[in-house]
Amino acid sequence: MSPDDLIPLKEVGLDDAAILDLAQVTSYFNYINRMADGLGVDLEPFMRRP
Repeated sequence: MSPDDLIPLKEVGLDDAAILDLAQVTSYFNYINRMADGLGVDLEPFMRRP
C-alpha cells in the first residue's frame, strides 16, 4: 500500500477515522476466518453451499 491507495476512499467521502475503521473490521474478519479454518470449525448449516 501507498498513500495513493487511499485516494479512491477519500474521493467517496471516507475520512481517516472511517478508513481506520474499515481496515480494522476487514482485518478482524480475516483473522476470524483464518482461525476458524485452522481449527476446522464447520460452517453453520445456512452458510453451506447446496
